[in-house]
Amino acid sequence: MHPIDLAIILVYIAAVVVAGIVLSRRAAEGVEGYFLAGRSVPWYLLGISNASGMFDITGTMWMVMLLFVYGLKSTWIPWVWPMFNQIFMMVFLAAWVRRSKAVTGADWLRTRFGAGRGLELAHAGVVLFALVAVVASVAVAFKGVGKFSATFLPGDLTANQYATIVMGFTALYVVVGGMYSVVFTDVLQFLLLTVASVMIGFIAMSKVSGEAIAAATPAGWDTLWFGWKLKLDWSELLPAANNAIENDGYLLFAPFVAMALIKGLLASVAGPTPGYDMQRVLATRDDREASLMSGIVSLVLFVPRYFLIGGITALALIYYSDSLRGQAQPDYEQILPYVIENFVPVGVSGILLAGLLAAFMSTFDSTVNSGAAYLVVDVFQRYVKPDAKKSTLMIASYSASIAIVLVGIFIGWRANNINQTIQWIVGGLYGGYAAPNVLKWVWWRLNGVGYFSGMAVGVIVALAITQKAEFMDWLGTAAPALHERLLPVASNDVYLFPILLLSSGFAAIVVSLVTSPDDESVLKEFYRTVRPWGFWTPIRKLVERDDPNFCSDANFLRDMVNCGVGIAWQVALCALPVFVVIRKWSEAIGCLAVIVVTMLVLKINWYDRLKVSTPSES
Repeated sequence: MHPIDLAIILVYIAAVVVAGIVLSRRAAEGVEGYFLAGRSVPWYLLGISNASGMFDITGTMWMVMLLFVYGLKSTWIPWVWPMFNQIFMMVFLAAWVRRSKAVTGADWLRTRFGAGRGLELAHAGVVLFALVAVVASVAVAFKGVGKFSATFLPGDLTANQYATIVMGFTALYVVVGGMYSVVFTDVLQFLLLTVASVMIGFIAMSKVSGEAIAAATPAGWDTLWFGWKLKLDWSELLPAANNAIENDGYLLFAPFVAMALIKGLLASVAGPTPGYDMQRVLATRDDREASLMSGIVSLVLFVPRYFLIGGITALALIYYSDSLRGQAQPDYEQILPYVIENFVPVGVSGILLAGLLAAFMSTFDSTVNSGAAYLVVDVFQRYVKPDAKKSTLMIASYSASIAIVLVGIFIGWRANNINQTIQWIVGGLYGGYAAPNVLKWVWWRLNGVGYFSGMAVGVIVALAITQKAEFMDWLGTAAPALHERLLPVASNDVYLFPILLLSSGFAAIVVSLVTSPDDESVLKEFYRTVRPWGFWTPIRKLVERDDPNFCSDANFLRDMVNCGVGIAWQVALCALPVFVVIRKWSEAIGCLAVIVVTMLVLKINWYDRLKVSTPSES
């Protein structure tokens, strides 16, 4: 590494550590200050901070691989996350979550289920979910930042040693500065990433022509639209890419997109998982700002991120394809080092590497701070010392942050294949999340015991599904014809989502119906405060009886129309920078037109209808 590039990286690391120390006094004002920045940070800064946490380099490189192999059709694949959950947050869910005035996702459950055995079971399930997911994320970040640092940073340390050093520096500002530090450094990191993304995009445009891209890719690579089958034939250009398409389970593309959409819609309505996304919502000043915060995430995240993805992919298609053709199993992770080494000048490399390092740090700091909130608020303050003084809670907050970092590093050091292990755990946890969390919003009769039962059954079924490879091996011997018919579906977990949904939803509904409903006063207060749409008629009548002037502003049809418009807006935001990089100008203009029209519709049908909360409501 050139000394100038190394100096840029060191200055950046020093700056974020100093920022955390400077902000430590404000963070020490109390638990709400430490974990929610006193609910005083403007919504647009929280939105940029949230976007920065999502701009992780591991996900970005996965999307580079997708764009390389699948072209513009890769825009639809992240729907399995689902990528468009921020649209649902923007339109209605962020406001619903913020009206609870909670500090964490588990703390929020009290507003829905009240007190008693049901709440304790639901609370324990969400806390366990959050803590395992947080530690898993830290461990994955440990392996990722170690591999990144060993590739680019000077010295002959091992990947684990590099990871420990980088996470140690990051932990300094996270522990002492709390969420004030996280938000400030996230904004700084996002600006750095944006500059790096624009630079890579323009470097690619100066080095690669649209005609060269067309010659290096199969027919249909540069279009968003698709049929029942994918129909991308790499046989003449990169035969191994055809194997990747088959192994990924995307040959039947229309059924995949349809199932990803269904799964994504349900997962989006379920609401945010208990992590830094929900923490940003709870940190806003009121429900209107919570909606605006979620809305800005898509706008500021996707354009620079996809400009980076498009630039890296364009350079790799022209200059790195020969190297990939020489590999029996192409290693797409080597694309980024190749691009930096061969196309990024001195100084710009330092900015880019600092930006990529910032992507790791941004996700890491947000995860640690949100995880510590669960340990302090939902475990220590709830069960260990309910009457703890502010000073005691602050010591607990520092200790919890340090503990999460240490446990994540410990697992990272000891695990040989952390990604496989963590995907198995978190995949199971997330699999059981959708159905009970949709029901908690839309069905008054769901109680705490039913909620816990639905999540537990969903997790068990999801973990059993992870053994499908063994089942398919047995089926290949026992019934080869059936094995052949099921193989295109079994290769992608998204097709198994209906099993998870039905099993967890059935358990949640049945257990709720055979047990007593939650306290009527809790349900009335929840409905009066949150004002969700759904099957709440018995509770709505009770609220209207007590307050004849009550009128819920929930509108299912309007919200669904806005979500559909928002998804189209988001797809255009993703595709536009890629079309620009590969010089498909008519398609780029079409995307720009979609962005303008959808934003105009959202302005009239969503933004203009956002109400300014009164102090009592916020």
